This record gives sequence, structure tokens and C-alpha cells, in this order.
Amino acid sequence: MTVERDVETSESGMGTPDRGLPRLAFGIERLGLVSLRVPYLLAIVFVILGIGAVFGLQRLKVDDSLSQLFRSNTPQFHQYEAVTRDFPSSEYDVLVVIQGSQLLERDALEKVRDLVTDLQLVDGTRGIISLFSARQPPENGQIPPPLFPDPLPEGQAYQDLVAKVRSNDLIQGKLLSADGQLALIVLALKPDVASSQHSGAIVKEIRDTMTKDLEGTNLKAQLAGVPVMQLEIHDSVERDRVIYNAIGFIAGCLIAILFFRRISFMLVAAAPPLVAILLAIGTLGWLDFRLNIFLNVMTPLIMVISFSDSMQLTFAIRDRLIGGASKPNAIKGALAVVGPACVLTHATAMVSFVALLFSDSDLIRTFGEAGLITTAIALVTVLVLLPLLAVLLVRGEAKLAASAPTADGGINVLRNFCRWIAERMVSHPGLYSLIGLIVVIILSGIYLNLQPRYRLADQVPNNEQAVTANGSLDKKLTGANPVDILIEIPQGEDLYSPTTLATIAAVQQTVATQPGVGNVFSLQTLRDWLAQKLGKNDVDTLKQYVGFLPKPLVRRYISEDQRAVLVSGRIPDIDASRLLPTVDELDKRLDAVRAEHKTYGIAVTGLAVIAARNSASMIERLSRGLTIEIVFVAAFIGLAFRSWVVMLLSILPGIFPIVASGTLLYFMGEGLQFASVVALTVSFGLGLSATIHFLNRLRLEERPGESPGLSVERATILVGPALILTSVVLACGLAVTAFSNLPMLRLFGWLSAFAMMAALTADLLILRPTAMYLRGLFGSSRSKI
Repeated sequence: MTVERDVETSESGMGTPDRGLPRLAFGIERLGLVSLRVPYLLAIVFVILGIGAVFGLQRLKVDDSLSQLFRSNTPQFHQYEAVTRDFPSSEYDVLVVIQGSQLLERDALEKVRDLVTDLQLVDGTRGIISLFSARQPPENGQIPPPLFPDPLPEGQAYQDLVAKVRSNDLIQGKLLSADGQLALIVLALKPDVASSQHSGAIVKEIRDTMTKDLEGTNLKAQLAGVPVMQLEIHDSVERDRVIYNAIGFIAGCLIAILFFRRISFMLVAAAPPLVAILLAIGTLGWLDFRLNIFLNVMTPLIMVISFSDSMQLTFAIRDRLIGGASKPNAIKGALAVVGPACVLTHATAMVSFVALLFSDSDLIRTFGEAGLITTAIALVTVLVLLPLLAVLLVRGEAKLAASAPTADGGINVLRNFCRWIAERMVSHPGLYSLIGLIVVIILSGIYLNLQPRYRLADQVPNNEQAVTANGSLDKKLTGANPVDILIEIPQGEDLYSPTTLATIAAVQQTVATQPGVGNVFSLQTLRDWLAQKLGKNDVDTLKQYVGFLPKPLVRRYISEDQRAVLVSGRIPDIDASRLLPTVDELDKRLDAVRAEHKTYGIAVTGLAVIAARNSASMIERLSRGLTIEIVFVAAFIGLAFRSWVVMLLSILPGIFPIVASGTLLYFMGEGLQFASVVALTVSFGLGLSATIHFLNRLRLEERPGESPGLSVERATILVGPALILTSVVLACGLAVTAFSNLPMLRLFGWLSAFAMMAALTADLLILRPTAMYLRGLFGSSRSKI
């Protein structure tokens, strides 16, 4: 019998699963048969569930806190949490950057002071630091007057004041640039209003205040800082996600209609994944999950796995209807043949999520929990809803069967292409398998050289002012990101004891001489300044002057109970791969201070440090876990098929899209970012689904005494068109995000599209010849199952 006739037999539904084969899914796929018995009741149930999911979506909250993003069960993070309790965290600072050549002119400076005064009245603020926070040196034990008197002097007296300001070590290079053309105002927000969900109104009020108070000057005011960046990222993600998801969905629907030639089949294929997303995300809302950079990936991940299974089921139902089967029999046959692979695809994805539950990162564990829940919901939705929609929407089966030979041109083109590929892959399976293995080994070597990268500014839209403001701070004030050295004072010592002051001085000296760190400030900075201005270095003068300073400024460096102090420096907003060596070198140099002052706790911390350390380790763990996970997933698939040959078959196609995408990133100089790992995870889901569907179909197409190549060709022709169409639709849907102005979304879009096409390439050009070669080497996989 020819391959063509065999394919027609399988399409028509006359080729049924061999009852001698063990069940892959223990009959779970039969859950879909409920739709044939009580379709209208199930339709009502799905409507009710959908309404409930909508309410769940409204409960869903966004947690874009960076400290929560990098939360982990490590001493370093627990120490950072302690620091944020005792000191105001830079995570909640809005940085107001004011620039202009006329900044220190009298009228302009008066306007800036008015702005500082008005910013203190903004709701949700808890303190402000600016050059107007500075005071003059104390005289005769009196309260030192502000450095900037009110009103400002005029004439030569004002010029003398400007000279004094520009030579003030407490301001120069910290709140005022050396050229006198940039001033920094640090506005601390309350933690409960600093998230993007609440900060929008506050940031708008700050911008309105800047516009009003600086009107009539040539000064340029911009906002930076973590809350502003998070807000700009959040707004762009929400806007771009709606626009590009809509464009991608429309493009996918048009492609599906082009090939199916019926809107009903397009709805049958596309609706279950969309409903699965609604139900899954709604459930996360009811369970009080918080959306973050990782949970946002649930939408494309569910779409990829569910849409792949949905397309395979739709193709199977349609083929059987064209072959003359009745609608109930077509649905039953599709569930019997394709259903087990759908169950195994989702079950394998769930196993991979279970592995994440053992991570020491709260973020990764939460991702694993959410993935486990949403994958289970997606499986039930596809198995039950797709047959239900087929029952309710598909009409005119006889007309479909009669018109198929002339109207099925698009599908036939795909089948002919799959036949052409299969014939060539099975002609020299050993050669093509060897080539595939060598390519994967080479690409894996390149992939292992990828370095983790994270930089908050890289997540911000290109056209937003926070990036420009950060660049100005990096250029003129050595950076916007603080690196803090926490000094914990032991029992028996106090803040102003000689040993404590000596420890602070030693730490200050170490930090100040560290390349890459600037703008260092601590209690020692104040002490040195007083010694320079007054010629006094005694503790009483220092203690008295600290008491005169504004409380928000003091609390930046001295805890309220005076049992801990910070030595704080500034670093540019650079990539984690460049920041970590600086942090590690500084930490190592501080060992000498630790050895001399053994009773004092000295640790390098701060948001930038935690973000650099944890982002690098998290990306490395996720990347390493993804590649190792493929081996465990392959073992699980082999166990499900009762075949170690199948286990070996699953490895190369799973690894190829990951290492191919990583190689592309390497040569583009991109490194491995969070968006990269997310894109690779999504493509892994598609490759996993394609491999399982092919292997499932292959075992059903094997026939005793027949050449192995014929079953490989039949399986390819039957599964290939749905796989190709799935890959093209999803790649088109995701590729449109490459036009976003959000770097993170752009990277995710084009890399996901590339990885999906790489997964398709691996399935057609690696899995097929490898299957043929191993089956020829070890005999039919049927005997191994």
C-alpha cells in the first residue's frame, strides 16, 4: 500500500489506535466525550466560569516591586530587607533632575527652591533631599543657618553665595554637578504608593508641579528613579500588549481562515486557547497571585501549548469529516488518536513546573506554582471546549467532504511539503542525525558562553525621559544607583565611640578609592567637612551638627536607634555583568577592614547590588534549569511511551531551539536577559508539543513488517501541516511585538518568533531522521513500548 493511500486511510478515521498499545494518558482524553452527551449544559458551565474568571481578572494585582522581584531565601536578601526597614530605600525614590546653563542664576534658583517647597506637599511623599537641605557650619553652639538664606542675596553677595555652594563638599558632586548645570532632588515616596498601580497620579502631580514652578525659566526638568521607570514600563507594557496582541491575533485568524477556508474551524481552533487564558489568569486572580515579569509569560505560554494541541485536534476532526465520518465519530476519533498526545504535552509541561517549586527564589517558586495551575486548567479547557465548539459550530459536513478536493489547496501544499521533507530525511537518516548532533553540540558550546545581563534602564521605553535623566546623572553625578555598605554596631559600642568612628572612616576610605564608585557620603564625610570648615574634629561638634540636619537626610545614613550606619556611594546604571565585578572587588577589599574591626558587621548591599547579584544568579539558574529540564522531560516522555528510544529521540529537538536562539543572542552581543529566558521557555513549550504529537502519531502508524521510513513519512504528513500552521501563526503573532518601543517586549517578540521557527526546523530536520535512524538501529519502537 502506498504512503498516499495509507494517509487517506488514517485521515478518514479508518486507521484507529492499535489496542495493543498501552494508553499514554490513562484515558484522560476521554474527558472530551462529555461534550457529545451534554453540549448545552457544558456551554452554560463555560459561560458561568468565564464570568467568574472576568471577576478574577479584576482582582488581579501587579507587583512590580524590584525587591519582591529579586526576593530569595538568602542571607544577602534578608540583610537587604533589614536595611530597608532601618533606612529609606532607594527603591521608592523619585529623582528630579534639573538642568540648564542658568541653573545658579538668582531668579532660576528661587524657582527651584519654590519647586522643592511645593514637592514636599505632594501626597504620598515622606521626605525630600536637595541642595537646600544643606546648612552652614555651626558657630558658637548656635543652630546653623541654612546655606541658602531666604530671600537670596543680590549682587556680589549672591555671587559669593554661589562660590560657597559650588565649593561645598556636602553638595558638590552629590546634589549639584561640578559645572553647576545640574541639580538633583531626591523625593522619597511612601512604600505603599510607590508601585506603578498607585504612583501614576503622584508622578503626574510632580510633573505638573515642575511645569508650573519652572515656567519662564530655561531649565529642563526630568524624572528618574525606580518608581518612575516602573511606571513607564507598566504603561508601555499595557499599551503595547493590547495593540500587538490584537494585531497578532487578527493575523493568526486570517492565516487560519486562509488554510481552513471556514470561520467555524478557525473558531474551533483559536477559541479554546483564548478561553484557557481567561480561565487560567482569572483563577490566578482569585488565588491572589500577583503579576510580575514572570507571571506575565503565562499568557503566551498557555497560548503556545494550548494552540498547538488545539490545531492538532482541529486538523484531526476536519480530516475525518472530509473522509466521510459523522461529526460525533470524527470527534471521538480525533480524541482517541490526538487526545493522548495533548494530555501528555500538558502533563510534561506540568512536570517541568514542578521542578521549579524546589528553587530558593520566591519568584521562581511562584512561577512554578502558577504554571502548574494554569497548565492543568488549559488541558481541561482544550479537551472539553474544543469538542463542544465542534459540536455547536461545525455545520454542513457533507458539503465539506464534497468540496474538500478542490478547496483544500492550502492544506495540500503543506502536506506535499511535509512529504518532500520526510522523503529526504529518511533517505540518509544516519548522515542527517550526525549532522544534527554536531550542530547541536557546536551551538551548545556557544550558548554556554552567554553571560546574564540585567539593567533596569534597558527595560524602559526608548522614548521616555527616565532614560535621558539617568544618562545625565551617570555623566555628571557618577550615577543614580546607590551602593550601600552597612555597618552594624556591636553591643558595648555606640554611634560616636572612637572605635565606631574609626570603622566608619576605614570603610569610607575603601569605598571612596574603589574604581567605578563615586559620590560617597557618610557620617565621616560630615566629620571631614566640619574639620575643614571649623578646624574641629571632636565628637560633640559632630553630634550637635547631626542634630541640626533635616531628619530625612540623617535617616539616609544613620538608623533611628543609632545601631547601624550606611556608607553610601553612587554607581552608573550599567549592566549587571559589569557591575558585579566592581561589587565583588569592593567586597573583597573590605575584608581588610573586617579583619581590623572584627566585632562590626560590614556588608555591601543596596537595591542595585541585590538586583545585580540576584538577576545574574536567577537568569543563570533558569537558563541552566531549562537545558537540564529537557533531559528530565525527555525521561518523562520516554517513561510515558515505555521506551528509552523515545527518550533519546526527545533530547535533540528540545535543545536545538534554545541553543540556536542563544547563539544568535551571543553574536548580536545581547547576552541572556529575563526576556530571553522567557522567550526560550515559550519556544520550548512549542517544541515539546510538536515532538510528543509526532511520536504519538508515529507509534500509531507503525505496521509489522513495513519499512520504518513509511511510518515516519505518514506521521509527518499527518502531523506536519498542523505543526507548520501553528508555528507560523504563533510566530507572526509574537513577531509584531518587535516593533514595540519597549526593549524588553521587542526582544521577547523577535526572539520568540525565531525560537519557534527553530523548533519547527528541529522537528522536521532533526527529529525525523533521528527517529528513522534509531528505529533502524534498535528495531521498531513498537516493540520497545
